Amino acid sequence: MSDDLYQQAIKDLAARESSRLDPADVSVTLDNPLCGDRIVVDARLSGGKVEAVGHAAKGCLLCKAAAAVMADNAAGRDAQGAAELLDGARAMLKQGAEPPLPALAPFLTARPHKSRHDCILLPFKALAKATSP
Repeated sequence: MSDDLYQQAIKDLAARESSRLDPADVSVTLDNPLCGDRIVVDARLSGGKVEAVGHAAKGCLLCKAAAAVMADNAAGRDAQGAAELLDGARAMLKQGAEPPLPALAPFLTARPHKSRHDCILLPFKALAKATSP
């Protein structure tokens, strides 16, 4: 893997402390069987929107970094907003679209590494599942 895949911005995001949310209205656990990543996303919802989010990610730097971005941008999102964020991140990685959030720009270097896309998308999939009715 290229060193630019694990640039300092990714390392900094991955190094951030994470914590579970207690109490939570919903908790979602997803695994990436190809690489062993696991994400747990806890959400407290109000009126169908994320009021607070917590998470715990075990796995590679890309998954942990993506979880930090997801957590920073989850508040106020409803099911549609979470799905749009997931779709935007997927399009960024797989179709060359612009990042749906400026904070996702460091992940652009992962585009050529298709095996790493699911690592990045896993936290956003968990958020979408947590907010879906």
